[in-house]
Amino acid sequence: MSTIFTLFMVLIMILSILLVIVIMAQNPKGGGLSGTFGGASPAQFGVQRTNDFMEKATWTLGISIVVLIFLSVVLTAKPSQNTQTTPVKKEAPAQQTAPATNNPASAPAGN
Repeated sequence: MSTIFTLFMVLIMILSILLVIVIMAQNPKGGGLSGTFGGASPAQFGVQRTNDFMEKATWTLGISIVVLIFLSVVLTAKPSQNTQTTPVKKEAPAQQTAPATNNPASAPAGN
């Protein structure tokens, strides 16, 4: 494996773990169970500002992962070899022998 590929994979794994942590730390938008059992509203004590940061962090991390995956594919891909569409015929030329004029073995049988 190349070093650049390993670097991309390590960065992608780190960003993926951070994305999971950020998503798990967010409050659900619909209230979820905390809203059912008398949870506080998200506008108290600056929680709304925290939700905005968490949402931006989620989008940033997600886009960063996609970009890193795309770059790893483009930069670490092996270049394709030029293949010809028509195969080249490599035939040895036929050996030509000069006709024997005085050879009795090659004389016609009807003489």
